[in-house]
Amino acid sequence: MVYIEGLRGFNIKIATNDDSSKVIKMLKRIALWMKDNEINQWRFLLDGGDDEEIEQAITNQETYIVLKDNDTVATFTLLSKQSEWDRHIWGEDITSKTLYLHRLAIIPTYIKKGLGRSDVK
Repeated sequence: MVYIEGLRGFNIKIATNDDSSKVIKMLKRIALWMKDNEINQWRFLLDGGDDEEIEQAITNQETYIVLKDNDTVATFTLLSKQSEWDRHIWGEDITSKTLYLHRLAIIPTYIKKGLGRSDVK
C-alpha cells in the first residue's frame, strides 16, 4: 500500500484480477454520472467499450485503486509506455521517463476532497 500525503485514511494499492469487476463497475458508474452531468466523456464505457483493455491493464499491474476504510473510492491507470492515444495527443515520447495517467475516476461523494491533486508517495 501507498500512503497519500495530506489525506488521512486513504491508501493506494495495485488492483488485482479480483478487483476487475469492481474497477469496471466504478468506471461505468462515473461514466453515467458524467453523462447525467452533461460531460461528454467516457460514454463508450457504458456499452462495455474498453472492458478488455481495463482488464488487461489490471493484469499488467498498471491499474491502482484508492481505498478509504476498505472501500474503493477511486481508480487510475499509469502506463510507462505511450498508448496510441498518448502519441496522438502528446506526440512521440523519446525519453521513456514519462508516466501516462489514464482513467482517473473518483466516486462523486469523494470529489473535491483533494484526491486528484494529492502528492502520491
